[in-house]
Amino acid sequence: MSVPFELTAESRVQTGTATSRRFRREGKVPAVIYGAGKDNQNLLLDHLEVMRNLEVEAFHSAIITINTANGGEKAILRYVQMHPYKPQVQHVDFQRVSETETLRMKIPLHFVGEDVTPGVKLQDGIFSPLVNEVEIACLPSQLPEYLEVDVSELNLHESVKLSDIKLPEGLELLALAHGGEDQTIASVLAPKVVEEVEEVAEGEELEAEAEAAEGEAPSEPAAEEGGDKD
Repeated sequence: MSVPFELTAESRVQTGTATSRRFRREGKVPAVIYGAGKDNQNLLLDHLEVMRNLEVEAFHSAIITINTANGGEKAILRYVQMHPYKPQVQHVDFQRVSETETLRMKIPLHFVGEDVTPGVKLQDGIFSPLVNEVEIACLPSQLPEYLEVDVSELNLHESVKLSDIKLPEGLELLALAHGGEDQTIASVLAPKVVEEVEEVAEGEELEAEAEAAEGEAPSEPAAEEGGDKD
């Protein structure tokens, strides 16, 4: 089960670009919550609280309680709009969840045992993760914080695939649903061998060329003694 998270929000009546800019200058983040057969609700969040939670990996795949003056609502994070170059959250979208409705979420993969796997420890291989997250379907009560993948038994040139992930009860990997491709998610690769090309040092090369030229050049005639006579 995911770690519980809570955010405090206030209702937002005013909308529009200029109003949103003013809210951001005041340290507030415009947000919206939608879904579950209810009307969309515009909210305001505390920027520091949002930023602090965004730094936590589990927050992105958790059931979040949004507390307002009218009570709390369960939701998942669907979209975060960041400023192009400032560490500032521009807008956040949340989707309400129902305990009886299946939801689709992207969940991070945590690989364990890569430091002791024979392919790395004994065979000088390099562990290479290829997929960092997968999309799953489950009920909100079954939503995990992450999925663990054991790679401690991998040898050189061996890999793990989506079908090797041990899923908790009630979870479905959407990539494998309806006969999807069983994708490789991590492998142990052989280290790349860099071929060293022996080069002749510049000084030695120039010296060799000079010796060759000296051996092939014709000898110069000896200078005649004395000068010309009148």
